Amino acid sequence: MRDPTVKGAGGPGLAEAATVFDPDKPLHDYSESERELLLYGGGFRTQRPHGDGPGHVALNDYEGVVPRFTRRFIKPGLESLSDRERESAERVVTEAACPECGGARLNERALASRIEGYRIADLCAMEIRELTRVLGGLAVARDPVGGPAVGAALAALGRIDAVGLGYLTLERPTKTLSGGEGQRLKTVRHLGSSLTGMTYIFDEPSVGLHAREVDRLNGSLLALRDKGNTVLIVEHDRDVIEIADHVVDVGPGAGTSGGEIVFEGTVGELAESGTTTGRHFRERTGLKPTARRRWPSGVLTVRAASFRNLKNVSVDIPAGVLTVVTGLAGSGKSTLVGVFAARHPEAIVLDQSAAGISARSTPATYTDIWDLVRRMYARRHGVDAGLFSFNTTGACPDCRGRGSVTMDMAFMDPVTTVCEGCAGRRFRAEVLSYRMHGKNVVDLLNMTVEEALEHFTDPAILRRLSPLREVGLGYLTLGRPLSLLSGGERQRIKLAHRLHETGSVYVFDEPTTGLHMADVKTLLALLDRLVDAGNTVIVVEHDLDVVKHADHVIDIGPEAGADGGEVVFAGTPEEMARISRTHTADYLRRSLP
Repeated sequence: MRDPTVKGAGGPGLAEAATVFDPDKPLHDYSESERELLLYGGGFRTQRPHGDGPGHVALNDYEGVVPRFTRRFIKPGLESLSDRERESAERVVTEAACPECGGARLNERALASRIEGYRIADLCAMEIRELTRVLGGLAVARDPVGGPAVGAALAALGRIDAVGLGYLTLERPTKTLSGGEGQRLKTVRHLGSSLTGMTYIFDEPSVGLHAREVDRLNGSLLALRDKGNTVLIVEHDRDVIEIADHVVDVGPGAGTSGGEIVFEGTVGELAESGTTTGRHFRERTGLKPTARRRWPSGVLTVRAASFRNLKNVSVDIPAGVLTVVTGLAGSGKSTLVGVFAARHPEAIVLDQSAAGISARSTPATYTDIWDLVRRMYARRHGVDAGLFSFNTTGACPDCRGRGSVTMDMAFMDPVTTVCEGCAGRRFRAEVLSYRMHGKNVVDLLNMTVEEALEHFTDPAILRRLSPLREVGLGYLTLGRPLSLLSGGERQRIKLAHRLHETGSVYVFDEPTTGLHMADVKTLLALLDRLVDAGNTVIVVEHDLDVVKHADHVIDIGPEAGADGGEVVFAGTPEEMARISRTHTADYLRRSLP
């Protein structure tokens, strides 16, 4: 088993890996010393063939499985890994607070320093609202030396609280923030700046925000403008559009049907325009006339949930209807639904995480039609099917099938440019010469789902593509990287796989993310279709048009963070508008025609 020259068995030396570890021997038959050597190494070097000629070998230090895994995956941090690598690593890794610092990430000397009994770690663990109160009450706040520092800190904390993020703690990792929370923090940083004449661009800053937080966000955006800056916002939210001085509407449709400026002018002029945005902007949706019978198929329960900020929550979710879970950002909505999913593992959870198993996934590969297409081309031209894959034989050698090249700029951010070798097409030039019905594979990948449904006649391809059109994704091109989809699009492309199931429980996490007001109507029709087919649908959502359309509403609050985590209302939207006094109910009433 072990080479006599291996360190620990006669001294350091060289060894062939196969002479040290028998590849045919099951791991459970390894002795304790053999297992130790495999896992942690023994300070020896291995040699393996290298180069073209005989006798050419490469020497490698054998470090052991555990040290190598630690160096490759743990030390850089799981957040630095790709989605696929992180998912694999998390199966064998358990994260826990450091026993030395208790998760504070500071050394003993730093943690020993105190101001009026508080360590810096104690202050960072407080919610911002509580931290503001504590800092304002310290004697050092009135000290001529410490006072200015405390004043500056209080001003910054006040700006964070003003945009509705007072429930955050300073120790919270930024990777755990939602997109809306991250954008609001960036806004706060710039609000404290004395710079003027700047141009700020925000991409859907209302994502993940309750109507009350959208109000606060609007105040921050207007404050940026009033300081002498230009503020450009890409947005679908009606309340954000209303504060604009100038509106540019792009359309008339989506995908290849868009790309034109269909309106420019004031908000009032938009409301009078005939564009899709204009029509939906001026329409005010009322409550659904008739809610479904509340308990057609019994109830799904959550009992005594006390995870994170939930306070011993018990709630009944009616089966066979559309239930919307709403509340302020950070109130505990997603936590409650996460507990529900854990206790009801049969539920189909459609969240905003990446779709596909690879960064190269596209609608064509995700729906499994691309294997069929490659085989069709291979049979027609008598070549290998791998030639029509940008992941293998057919890939452009310059960009390896990515369509772009990223250059490391050392001390600057990396620069990504379109590959010059393939002009972004991802394939070798020779692949483009193979055609069927006048189309090469690049032409096919540039087709939208709608166009592909007209082009193909193979029943298997049509059967796999049709659900994408049914969930409102007919405008997507077959070759669009899934990493570029919005959160709402990711949920719908996952739903397409399971669209025709019955008797299932579907859970959606803010499916209106990235959707135009017209698309929200399409989404509501899709949710109705799922319920009418005998399914239970649970949606975590802020969009008031979705709340109005629900059969049952569960409102979490009353506030966010530690002041949330309670069920403050459960009933129909009509009951909420009539009797509830929660933040959601207040804004629901304001939004009614």
